Amino acid sequence: MAKPILLYTSLCLLLVLFNGCLANQTRRQQQQFNQCQLDRLDALKPNHRIEAEAGVIESWDPSDQQFQCVGVAVVRRTIEPNGLLLPQYASAPQLIYIQRGYGIFGAVIPGCPNTYQESQQQQHQQGQHRDQNQKIQNFRRGDIIALPAGVAHWLYNDGDSEVVALSLLDTNNQANQLDENPRHFYLAGNPEDEFQLQGRSPRGQHRQQQGQGNNLFSGFRTEDLADAFNVDKETIRNLQGFHEDRKNIVKVKGRLQVAMPPRSGEERERLERQEREQEKEDEREQRESQSPRGGGDNGIEETLCTLRLRENIYDPSRADIYNPQAGRISTLNSHNLPVLRWLQLSAEFGRLQRDAIYVPHWNRNAHSVIYVVKGRAQVQVVDDFGQTVFHDELQQHQILTVPQNFAVVKRAVSSEGFEWVAFKTNDNAQISPLAGQTSVLRAIPADVLANSFQLSREDVSKLKSNLEQQEISIVTPSRSSSQRTAIA
Repeated sequence: MAKPILLYTSLCLLLVLFNGCLANQTRRQQQQFNQCQLDRLDALKPNHRIEAEAGVIESWDPSDQQFQCVGVAVVRRTIEPNGLLLPQYASAPQLIYIQRGYGIFGAVIPGCPNTYQESQQQQHQQGQHRDQNQKIQNFRRGDIIALPAGVAHWLYNDGDSEVVALSLLDTNNQANQLDENPRHFYLAGNPEDEFQLQGRSPRGQHRQQQGQGNNLFSGFRTEDLADAFNVDKETIRNLQGFHEDRKNIVKVKGRLQVAMPPRSGEERERLERQEREQEKEDEREQRESQSPRGGGDNGIEETLCTLRLRENIYDPSRADIYNPQAGRISTLNSHNLPVLRWLQLSAEFGRLQRDAIYVPHWNRNAHSVIYVVKGRAQVQVVDDFGQTVFHDELQQHQILTVPQNFAVVKRAVSSEGFEWVAFKTNDNAQISPLAGQTSVLRAIPADVLANSFQLSREDVSKLKSNLEQQEISIVTPSRSSSQRTAIA
């Protein structure tokens, strides 16, 4: 008799816990849905700035209704040469886009072995034990770095020019079991709160003013840490960041010495040459007409410790859509970077030549966060009521959020064209274009279109014929069409 009662009690407890978790998730979703009652969108600029010893951090207000709707937070870090972004981890998955520069980064996945070991020569020179660490990777302009929640990481600029890294945190992701406030947990230094969240900023500023440190070690008792690490208290005080004032990005003394395969001199020269000739390459690209060559999955199942965390999205040779007169679009999803399936995120890089159009379309299963890398474009966004919620010029370093299923069209207006990177809240984000060969209109019977739009069958036939001639979703309009339909 006792066993059935125990089983019944256990089932009831599981049901209560399940309903509690489900209710909590439902409340978070309901809160997000309420934030998406938007009748206007704005092009957003960063509103908070931190000047550190070796760089600058700029963040966008995560409490803005547009960011609350899509459930993300965005921060941009500029790292000077020989600058180190201190080790940290976040409460939510994130994607980092390298807008400029090159360097190295490390991501520490718990439980994975330290497979990199410094040479005996380095050990002899330093007179200490041989250092070991997890895999360290290079990064360069156009790379997307994917980081799961809670994975500690750091970035180092080993080049001769600034590194600009844009980070998006998916705070509404199920991996984030806290609230929707973006949180960085620093393992070192005395960092400032990058988002200056209400209710938390004064506390952090007060601790900094008193020289108490502001990293993860700072809150523990010095004596307990000294016993745990078996080192002296002075070493622990350095870990705790007491009397530290370099903030989130610090200057490395000399050069950073880490165990990793060295870059060849040829590769370093190539990277430096790419940075110096960046603008020349962009101009030359406008005249190129070579076909894109796609790269695919290697078909090998990757284990947790060998997951690829980086993929370049800028390289023209990996474009998914290409028109030598109009531009190109590259997509990054879980098919070509499997770790994104875990993060439930994807990305898109686009480049439009002047006056080229990315045809009207909507994101079927994801929100989109558009960051302007270079140039200007006229952009329109339309909601479910057919109302224009955004019709303005989108400029360099601005962000525009486009909620799921809102339709959007872009037209480049500057002589240098228009470049953007878009982060999407689905690992396999899909779009539905209104124009081009894959247009939804082409798949609807002619008689349905004729009656829906009050068009003659001849007009519908001409419309469908024109759509068939548009092979891809980025186009350059004819001169007469451009004059008639130019966006004011």
